[in-house]
Amino acid sequence: MLLLGIVVNMLLLIVMFAIILKANRSIVSMRSKNAPSEDLKSFGYKQELLRDMGGFSNFAVSFSIISILTGAVTLYGYGFNQGGPAIMGVGWPLVTLFVLFIAAAMAELTSSIPTSGAIYHWASILGGPRWGWFTGWLNIIGQVTIVAGIDFGCAGFASALLFGNPTHGQTLVTYAVILIMHATFNHIGINVVSKLNSFSAIYHIIGVFIIIGVLTAFGPRHNVGYLFNADFSTVTSGSTPYWFAFLVGLLQAQWTLTGYDASAHTSEETIDPKVRAPWGVYLSVAISGIFGFILLAIVTMSIKDPSAVAQAGGNAFIVAIQQAVGGWFGQAMLWMVTIAMWFCGLSSITSSSRMIFAFSRDKGLPFSKIWSHVSKKFYTPNYAIWLVSVIAFLSAIFNNVYAVITSLSVIGLYGSYFVPIFLKLRAKSKGAWTAKDDGPWNLKGWSGPVSVIACAWIIFLVVLMVISPSDVTITSHYTLHYATGKIFISVLLLLTIYFFAYAKHHFKGPHLGSYAEISERLRKKEDAVVPSGETVQH
Repeated sequence: MLLLGIVVNMLLLIVMFAIILKANRSIVSMRSKNAPSEDLKSFGYKQELLRDMGGFSNFAVSFSIISILTGAVTLYGYGFNQGGPAIMGVGWPLVTLFVLFIAAAMAELTSSIPTSGAIYHWASILGGPRWGWFTGWLNIIGQVTIVAGIDFGCAGFASALLFGNPTHGQTLVTYAVILIMHATFNHIGINVVSKLNSFSAIYHIIGVFIIIGVLTAFGPRHNVGYLFNADFSTVTSGSTPYWFAFLVGLLQAQWTLTGYDASAHTSEETIDPKVRAPWGVYLSVAISGIFGFILLAIVTMSIKDPSAVAQAGGNAFIVAIQQAVGGWFGQAMLWMVTIAMWFCGLSSITSSSRMIFAFSRDKGLPFSKIWSHVSKKFYTPNYAIWLVSVIAFLSAIFNNVYAVITSLSVIGLYGSYFVPIFLKLRAKSKGAWTAKDDGPWNLKGWSGPVSVIACAWIIFLVVLMVISPSDVTITSHYTLHYATGKIFISVLLLLTIYFFAYAKHHFKGPHLGSYAEISERLRKKEDAVVPSGETVQH
C-alpha cells in the first residue's frame, strides 16, 4: 500500500499542474485574438440576477461548499472504520485525482456555456429537452441532499458541543435554526452572501493551518508510513474483504469533493464568467484536494487510540482532536470547525437555489412560476431558497440517515455531471461540437481523454454507492436495508413515471438562443447516420 500511495500522490500532482498550465495557455491564446464574449442574452434570457461576483468570490462559493472542514470531518469516522488510515493516505488522493478530470471537463463546459442552469443547460443543448429534464432533476436531488448533509453535519457538531450528548430532537432543533439562518442570509442578497463566501474561503484556509500547526506542535503519534496502513478496519469479515470496505470508505473523500458546480451555477452573477467561473470549478477541487490531504494526514498521525476513534462513529474527528489536544483548546478548535461547516451550508443553499431557479424558469418543476420568482428588492430567487431549506430539513428527520443522505448527494450530483460530459463526447464524435464552440478555458487535444476518464470514474462511483451497505431505521420494528440504492432507484422510477405522464408533453426545455445551432448540427448528424427509409423521432 505504501508504494501505491506514493504513485497516486505523485500522479495527482503531475495531472493537477499539467491541466492548469494547459488551460491557462488556451486562455492566453484566445485573449490575444480578442475573441468576443457572449453574455446571457445569447440564451434568450433576461438578466435578472445581479452580476456582481468577482473571480475570487466565484471560487469561494465552490471552495466553501467543498469545505474540507465539513465533508472530510463529518465522515472521518465513516472512512476510518471502513479502511483505516489508508483511506486518508491513499483513498483521498485517489479520489482527488479522478475528480480533477471531472472538474476539468466541467470547467470546459462552464467556459462554453455560462448560465445558472449550468449542467441542466449543457445537457439540454447537447441532448435535447429529455436529457435536460432528467439531468436537472438529478442535479436538484444532489443539491438538496448536499444541503441536508452539510447542515445536519453542522448541527451534529454544534449540538454535541452545546449539549454534550444531545437527543435527536435537540439536534433537529439546532438543524432547523441553522437552515433558517442560511435561508435568511441568502434571501437578503447576493452581496452579503458573496462577502461571507469570500471570508469563508480565507477562514477555511486559516482554520486548516491552525489545526495543522497545533497538532504538529503537540507532536504526531505516528510517522508518515501510518497513513498507508491497510490493516485496520472494523467492518471486514468473511463476506466483506478489506478491498471492498476500502472502496466503500471512499465516500468520505468523494462526498467532500462535490458541489464545485456551484461556480457554474453562479456564473450569471460573475464578472467575466467564461474565464473566472471555470477557474472557480477547477481550482476549488485542486486546492481543496491539497489542503484536505494535509489536514487528514496530520490528524490521522495524531491519533492515540484508533479503537476509540472508530467507536465514536460520527464524532470520530472530535475524539481524535480531544485525544491529541484535549481541554479548552481542543474545544475551541472544534468550534472553529463547526463554524466552517456553517459557512459551507450557506454557500450550498446559494448554489441549490440557483439550480432550482433556472430549472423552474423553464417550467421543469411543479409550481415553477413560484420557484422562478426573483425578489424585486434583493434580486435573489427567494422562494427557491426557502424551498431548498424546507426539503433539506424534512430529509433528515429519521435516525441513522446521514450516510444515506451523503451517498444520495454523491449519486445525484455526479450522475448529473456525467450526462453533459458524455453528451459533449458524443457531439464531438459526430462533428456537431467544433473548436469554435469551445470557451477560452479548454484543454484542446486533451479534452477527449480527460472526459472519457471522467465518465468512467462516475459510472464506477455511482454503481459503488448504489450497492454499498446502508441501513435506516424507519420504526422500532422496521429497518430499511441497502437504503441508498433502494431510495435512488425508487426516485428514478417515480421521475420516469412523472416524465412520461406529464413532462414529456409539457416540458419544452430551456431557451437555447445562439446555442440552438449546436443542437441543430447534432440533429443533422444523427439524421445522417440513420439508414435510408427510417425516420428519427425528435
